Amino acid sequence: MAAETARPAWPFGRSGVRPLNGTAAARFAVAASWLSILCTITIGLLGPSAMVPALPGPAWHPPYSLGLAPDGHLVIALAAAAIVLGAAGLATGLLAAERLPGARTLVAAGCAAAAVLAFLPPSGSADHLNYAAYGRIAVLGHDPYVTVPADLPGDPVTGAVEEWRNTPSVYGPVATALQTLAGHIGGESVRLTVFVLALANAAAFIATGLFLHHATRGDRGRQRRAALLWIANPLLIYQLAAGMHLDTLAIAFAVAGLVACAGVPLGLGVAVKVTAGLVAPGLAWELRRRPARLALVVVTATATVLVAYRLAGPHALDQVLNASRSISLATPWKLVQRALQALFGPGAYRPWIQAGSLALLASLAGLLLRRLLARDRAARASGPAGAVGPSGAAEAAGPPGAAGAAEPSRPVDRSSGAEGPGDPAGSALPPATAVAGTPAAVPYREGAAVALALTAAWLFAAPYVLPWYAGLAFALLALVPASALEAFLVAHLTALSLGYLPARQHGQPADLGWLVSVVREWAVPCALIPLTIGLLWWAARAGARAPRPRA
Repeated sequence: MAAETARPAWPFGRSGVRPLNGTAAARFAVAASWLSILCTITIGLLGPSAMVPALPGPAWHPPYSLGLAPDGHLVIALAAAAIVLGAAGLATGLLAAERLPGARTLVAAGCAAAAVLAFLPPSGSADHLNYAAYGRIAVLGHDPYVTVPADLPGDPVTGAVEEWRNTPSVYGPVATALQTLAGHIGGESVRLTVFVLALANAAAFIATGLFLHHATRGDRGRQRRAALLWIANPLLIYQLAAGMHLDTLAIAFAVAGLVACAGVPLGLGVAVKVTAGLVAPGLAWELRRRPARLALVVVTATATVLVAYRLAGPHALDQVLNASRSISLATPWKLVQRALQALFGPGAYRPWIQAGSLALLASLAGLLLRRLLARDRAARASGPAGAVGPSGAAEAAGPPGAAGAAEPSRPVDRSSGAEGPGDPAGSALPPATAVAGTPAAVPYREGAAVALALTAAWLFAAPYVLPWYAGLAFALLALVPASALEAFLVAHLTALSLGYLPARQHGQPADLGWLVSVVREWAVPCALIPLTIGLLWWAARAGARAPRPRA
């Protein structure tokens, strides 16, 4: 008897929700995703608006737009449509992955979208103006970790900064080096400076997609899922490709370090943004049985970070430490802060909130770690021929026609596994085999599961989180077996994206102030509370059935 077709593990385990394998569902996923991406592209194409900061500089300098000065209501509506359609397309696509276009088609489409957006003005926030200003400050011989844009009011580049005029750089020395290079090329043109940064951002976004495609080679189902989660993910295209955040570059280095088990890329990622260090424990876990390689990775990663920060000067970490004590409006911790102020009087209550955040992070990380490692090992145990299983021995292929044997005419196309009662980890992945003449599927990496557990826990527990921070989690999702964690992260990113619509205050329509006062400050934090509780419940319930991970 042939093996039962694998079915996705989410939304919620054994809830009876079956995969949307119909052609109609796949068509909806493709249509919704492309409409979302089209809305994102249209926002930039229309030119400066409530969603797109103006970029001073010669008109012939890229990036380019139609310069139509659209109404703020229109572009914010387009952004809302991009988020809602993108979430619907992504969720449906993950459930109907088997009927979607092939992985190469998805990768090519995502690369094309990122390339087009690199030639359009960034949208959604004004962070790229800060990047250009810090590069300009460095070019002029000042320290961007001490000098703020407001200190150089007559300069055309620093004068373009909007919300963060009195804040020095919070980014790592590699990010500052890139900004300085862009500043040298762009000179006094904000447009050209931003364009150089946009090219680097698009290259990092595309490179990460190609890393993930290569890391999942040999299994078309995994490659398709990797493309859906990253390069063809309309929510990440909106936040990272169009938003042009430095997180994209940090993620590219972190993923390269994890996939290659190399310390230098990881160190460079940390030197872009310290949150890339969340991957480090996963890389250490991956190499725990290879002490010599682990020591080499630790030494090279540490040396890379130390050299980078030593060259950046003594103040490079000042703002990072300050930012770690901040609380963003759309997290539940802002509600906790307001409750404490109502009960005990005025005050920031940061130590209390930090203690609560650390406790929640530790609880979530522990539960998710046990859950994801168990599922990862179940997937590896039933993995394709030639894959290395938990014991370190190559898995044997079944004979043609045996249960779980791959169809001999094409490589394995094994989608995400199901959560079934027969597996204590909540996984019932059918075995798959490699096909003669095709590369064997690369086994799942336990290190990615460890890194994902820590990253997801941080996203749900940290007091200061912005939507684009989720990019690292989605990249790591592509390297582990599918689970209901996908649903929680899609919902989390969607909620935060709607909460920061847009993530800038300059030039917003006065009658849309409720997007901040109601949606960002109350609706989104209230929605994230049950989502966080649900994640805790799911991880605890699934973890209780899973065997304890062994080192």
